[in-house]
Amino acid sequence: MILPVFALIAIPWQQPRAQDAAPKPAEFKNGVVVSVSAPASEVGLEILKIGGNAVDAAVATAFALAVTHPAAGNIGGGGFMLVHPPKGEPTVFDYRETAPAAATKDMFKPGDSNFGHRVVGVPGTVGGMALAHERFGTLPWKTLLLPAVKLAEDGFVLDAHHARSLNKELALARDFAEFQRVFGRTDKKPWAAGDRLVQPDLAKTLRLIAEKGPATFYAGTIAEQIVAEMKAGGGLITGEDLTGYKAVERKPVHGVYRGYDVYAPPPPSSGGICLVEMLNMLETFDLKKHDRQAPETLHLLAESMRRAFCDRARHLGDPTFTKIPEHLTSKVYAKKLASEISLAKATQSDDLAKDIPLAAEGDSTTHYSVIDKGGLAVSNTYTLEHSYGSRVVVKGAGFLLNNEMLDFNRRPGFTDRKGAIGTEPNSIAPGKRMLSSQCPTIVAKDGKAILVTGSPGSRTIINTVLEIIINVIDYNMPIQEAVDLSRMHHAWFPDGIQLEKLGTLAKTADALRAMGHRVAGVKTQGDGHSIWVNPKTGTFVGAADKRLSGKVAGY
Repeated sequence: MILPVFALIAIPWQQPRAQDAAPKPAEFKNGVVVSVSAPASEVGLEILKIGGNAVDAAVATAFALAVTHPAAGNIGGGGFMLVHPPKGEPTVFDYRETAPAAATKDMFKPGDSNFGHRVVGVPGTVGGMALAHERFGTLPWKTLLLPAVKLAEDGFVLDAHHARSLNKELALARDFAEFQRVFGRTDKKPWAAGDRLVQPDLAKTLRLIAEKGPATFYAGTIAEQIVAEMKAGGGLITGEDLTGYKAVERKPVHGVYRGYDVYAPPPPSSGGICLVEMLNMLETFDLKKHDRQAPETLHLLAESMRRAFCDRARHLGDPTFTKIPEHLTSKVYAKKLASEISLAKATQSDDLAKDIPLAAEGDSTTHYSVIDKGGLAVSNTYTLEHSYGSRVVVKGAGFLLNNEMLDFNRRPGFTDRKGAIGTEPNSIAPGKRMLSSQCPTIVAKDGKAILVTGSPGSRTIINTVLEIIINVIDYNMPIQEAVDLSRMHHAWFPDGIQLEKLGTLAKTADALRAMGHRVAGVKTQGDGHSIWVNPKTGTFVGAADKRLSGKVAGY
């Protein structure tokens, strides 16, 4: 069945103003899909309308985003899907990329490029979507992929954000001929809002996956194209790497925050452990004692973030290769950490990790949320690592490959105050999954999903999700306000707070500096497309994060 293609709608981001009377968001009874791309959201919605469930819609949305959001939507990358059934236990599909068999611990040297063939990990997206569909899907696999095929064949209308994004990357990727051929205009002019991007090679690839099944990506025609591309560019991935790749179903990290169940992905994602560790610390404080953007509140957030990210560096990696301590998500451990937080003074990050030698001083990802009329909820985050990944387009196949090898600790033993991490748990090894910060999250009450959220943004992801959760639970914000509110980030190192819209929080920033924090501004943080379930009516409210672009599609 071929579904219609919908035009992409540009929604500019604006800082919410308290004095404005915001229009009441639409509430839907039968299902909602929220993503960065309007055509992809509409594809997911159409799958719900023809009887598919939330996992069906999530799979269809993922493949549609591979067409309409090439900076991060992908079949050449990987990620995590969290599924919360209306009855039964939540589960996570880990389709994180893996290191090729030829990868070595010290394969990268200072100054090596972040782009090209050597930084590509074995892709996991197609395997992950197939595993999720096998477990929960109800519609035929082909039905879920045909909308993406049509979007690639017929093209889709670029909004202002996606036109700017393509133009920026085309200027940066001048040395990548296939990237220029696939994503550049034939007349070499810049893209503009309203232009149509057609991708015939990608359409052929997606049709192969639709008709022959996901195995063709790992052991068929597409696998052969990937291997040929690797050989041509000096990459490491072999046919054996592809046939040996397996997505994994895992038990999610589970925490309880002020009576709400919180589910998020386990290692090799650091998202779930760091999120629950931070929530456990914050639960020991009365956050509502101060306004959400008060310096006292942001100080507590920063101190919790600082401690969780220190533990991230110390302990977290692929659980097949690294033993993960169980105490990190315990309430007892969090209470101990919280007791060491001064309410008046910032901790120095150096003081938290005397056991980690520090060197002397010298987006991208996308998230979407889905829920169906039965209450089955899906939170999915996937990525190419950098925006447009490695910039390597598989010749003749039309899709980008990731540069996820950069997510390993590339310089063993080298940890510095600028944010480079060299600890052992995330060192490179053949077949190993690189540590991730992806954090697709579902908050539940009495066994029912009430908040579906997540974000792109590298290490900022976990903190963006944390803030959306406390905005909803602690400060009772409507979901759109919770998503729109200015955000902050602290990652242990660099030892400083990043604040969105610093100019509107100048007095707060000064107060934080007086407490000993370093504070700097950042233009935007994250892209948290979320869904909230109204506990009184059981209806769904979607919130598109307008920092980039986005669409709530529901019925």
